[in-house]
Amino acid sequence: MFIASLLKWWYSAGYIRCARGWMTHLESALDYFSIDLLLKTMFSLFRQDGAVGSGGALNIRIRRFFERLVSRLIGACIRSIVLIIGLLVITILAITSLFSLIVWAVIPVFPFIGVILTLSGWVPWHL
Repeated sequence: MFIASLLKWWYSAGYIRCARGWMTHLESALDYFSIDLLLKTMFSLFRQDGAVGSGGALNIRIRRFFERLVSRLIGACIRSIVLIIGLLVITILAITSLFSLIVWAVIPVFPFIGVILTLSGWVPWHL
């Protein structure tokens, strides 16, 4: 009866708890890296550098234009790096969570496989 209750929990509430835990980690990573926000603001000014004023003499306007251009390029480079790292981390986390859920489903079978292999005389190494 104990084993039946354990297996019932393992494949229902335990499996759901494991899946929710991994989903929480995945949602946390998605929130941390804010992929959608990075894409929306890809070419915004970096830390709002050069965001002051728009009037003045022609040479001041040209200087501000180039300051903003450089600021946007720096922002795009940094956001691209964070975007690539974020996508890599999220992909690795998703693969790890999928692998974990598959292993979770297979773990209760391992003792039976071990008993069968032991009774058949299989030894993983020879001393």
